Amino acid sequence: MSALREAFKEFAQYPSAIMGLVIIAALIVLSIYTVIAIPYREGMRLWRGGEDIWIENPRNARPRWVNFFLKEQLPQTIIVDTPAGAAKVGQPLPGGLRAVNIRLAFDYPYDAFPSEINLFLKAKFKESRPYVSFSWLTPDGRRISLGERSVRASERYSISLDRNLAQRLGRRPPELALFSTSDATVENAVPLKGRHQLQLEGFFFEEDSSLEAKLVVYGQVYGLAGTDHRRRDIMVALLWGTPVALAFGFLAAVGSTLTTLLIAAIGVWFGRWVDAVIQRITEVNAILPVLPILIMIGIFYSRSLWVMLGAIILLSIFSLGIKTYRSILLQVKESPYIEAARTYGTGNFRIIFRYMIPRIVPVLIPQFVTLIPSFVFLEAGLAVLGLGDPVLPTWGKVVNDAYANGALYKGYYYWVLAPSVLLMLTGAGFALVGFALDRVFNPRLRTL
Repeated sequence: MSALREAFKEFAQYPSAIMGLVIIAALIVLSIYTVIAIPYREGMRLWRGGEDIWIENPRNARPRWVNFFLKEQLPQTIIVDTPAGAAKVGQPLPGGLRAVNIRLAFDYPYDAFPSEINLFLKAKFKESRPYVSFSWLTPDGRRISLGERSVRASERYSISLDRNLAQRLGRRPPELALFSTSDATVENAVPLKGRHQLQLEGFFFEEDSSLEAKLVVYGQVYGLAGTDHRRRDIMVALLWGTPVALAFGFLAAVGSTLTTLLIAAIGVWFGRWVDAVIQRITEVNAILPVLPILIMIGIFYSRSLWVMLGAIILLSIFSLGIKTYRSILLQVKESPYIEAARTYGTGNFRIIFRYMIPRIVPVLIPQFVTLIPSFVFLEAGLAVLGLGDPVLPTWGKVVNDAYANGALYKGYYYWVLAPSVLLMLTGAGFALVGFALDRVFNPRLRTL
């Protein structure tokens, strides 16, 4: 215990080590928060779900915090629901008809135009559909007719994609024309701030008919990390990518390091043909191209994260680390206490596990810590190449989606920067701690 206490005191003298510990602790806390706040099934449902889950999110929106750095404030998404009780209320008319009048009003204070406008309608009827006309009221008093239709049980009216409306608005996109003055062109249009209103006027032909409407004016910014081409909140992938990356790196590092150390110890202790076979397998394995083998596994067999993890551990067992451990264990084997244990009749594997392996654990710890980010980067690299797990959201998968959809060419830098920064922080945190541990436990570096 005193040796560990002294080692920790020496470790704490390195500011870089403390910074690395803070980064690692933050990643661990973020992982725990993610698993609790967004359980696995919910996270997978959100990430794998279609646009029906994210339909109220803007497409390819920047993070909301970019507004702090811009002079002109980009719009956030505005959602306006049918007022309470308005779905069934209607003015009675002769012949059993009822007139319906629903107003969806909102204030628009932003300096840029919305990216899209959708109207979601839900009607309740038995045989005769409600018939509704739509009008847009602008802050300057204009009334713009959007058209009329009989409403099905559930439908979406994409105002932004209405070509007939765009033609009537002077061949201008509806999201621009409805939020600017009547004489504005595409080049000089300025958002018209103030209170906008969508008015629905129509008729119910049945007594129990009702109509619900939801207006979604999509913004250009959303959340802490923005959205992707499928309207998904990228923050879900960034959050869930943290425990996945740490678990993958830790398991790969543990599996490869412990098995490599055990095989090296067995070869040193038994020597002769056992050691010779281990060394020849290590030399053959050293020339095998790991990345192309993993690519072949991903293409021809499976892209599952756990299959890749198993393949990486198998390919890393007989790594060149065996030769490093062998050189240290050869010195340990000749130690007096090993000779004494053999004299007292201690079994072979007891000597290996009880006396030999614990002796080189201090050398093993720094290498183990620095191995974790290398496996994290390997998993991210496979995902960037399109060989990531199709189910799990990971940092590499986010980068791959961004590349596949031309994020950098379209100016969606946030899509690439967020996962890249997390990858760099992970690598920096473990590297800082690993280098400090190496100085603490490595006798050669400690004397410098």
